Amino acid sequence: MTTPSGKAPSPRFIPLCVPEIQGNAWAYVKECLDTNWVSSVGSYVDRFERDMAEYVGARYAVATVNGTSALHTALLVAGIGPDDEVLTSTLTFIAPANAIRYVGAWPVFIDADRLYWQMDPEKVVRFLDEECRWRNGRLYNKTTDRLVRAILPVHLLGHPVDMDPLREAAEKYDLVIIEDATESLGATYKGRMVGTLGHMACFSFNGNKVITSGGGGMIVTDREDWAAKAKYLTTQAKDDPIEYIHHEIGYNYRLPNLLAALGVAQLERLEDYIRVKRRIAATYREAFARVPGITCMSQADWARSIFWMYTVLVDAERYAMNSRQLLRRLGELGIQARPLWQPIHLSRPHQSAPAYRCTVSEELFQQALSLPCSVGLGPDDQAFVCEIVANSNE
Repeated sequence: MTTPSGKAPSPRFIPLCVPEIQGNAWAYVKECLDTNWVSSVGSYVDRFERDMAEYVGARYAVATVNGTSALHTALLVAGIGPDDEVLTSTLTFIAPANAIRYVGAWPVFIDADRLYWQMDPEKVVRFLDEECRWRNGRLYNKTTDRLVRAILPVHLLGHPVDMDPLREAAEKYDLVIIEDATESLGATYKGRMVGTLGHMACFSFNGNKVITSGGGGMIVTDREDWAAKAKYLTTQAKDDPIEYIHHEIGYNYRLPNLLAALGVAQLERLEDYIRVKRRIAATYREAFARVPGITCMSQADWARSIFWMYTVLVDAERYAMNSRQLLRRLGELGIQARPLWQPIHLSRPHQSAPAYRCTVSEELFQQALSLPCSVGLGPDDQAFVCEIVANSNE
């Protein structure tokens, strides 16, 4: 067997980003197994919610089966519905756009900024000020005549969005802010944890996130009524503790106790994991500082990034190889890498949704490549990745 270049594949394999299971994980999961509390209720679900709320600094947290269900529920709780519009990032995983469509609303895709690759706050403000009109105390998109109801910024790759301009615009136009913090648990913006910068926030604990519960998600908010509504909707909207009476359409979005136990143990290790992630990022930054055509991730002065998925930009002209060619080269040597997501305004299911000047995101999509950055990435393996990236264009 040979690779497309005709070379034999490398026996070495360095994964992109895999879980690191440490600490009390085995003990907590074993307790669930020993006591038969493995399903959708149990002490670890309650504990995971309490610990998450305490960690991010929110009053309430509601566990869900995954991050997408958290986003869907948060939109329902905020009252977003058919033919409303929600401004969201175009450069991101597709989940937030899908969740907006689940409730019958429409995403309005906003471009990434060139420096930090986050939702561009200047374009958000410009869209709201110039492309919308205030009528009868509500904000409408001039082109679609649909009601603009919310902003859903995605904190990408472990770095926060510049939130102050978004918060000011939301207050000016009476918009809800729902943070998609699924990639950035532990990141901070001007000293505040992501997840506390809007009205509600959602997290994910998928296997490639900085901590994992296998699957799993979480909604956090300071509003007691919204937290209660989220718990109600995610547990099938059951209205009687004994009888099976339901007054609304609910969802089976409950997180099993077994997975919550793993999440509790992982959360105990989070700050240690973030330190490792930041050390991995520093090593990459130093290794690529003088490599022509390779641009490393930036961190704003006002941010603490957790560098969840370490990503570089590959300038094809200066590096003499484009990002996909480098992707294939790394794969031939047993190094797993991946491109960023196709901007969602280019995705077939969402091409009919509005998009506002999304040029930077298209450039980033062509140039970006994420490199191995597991918490368990060893120094020898990282040195090998650095060597290959630094020298593949020679």
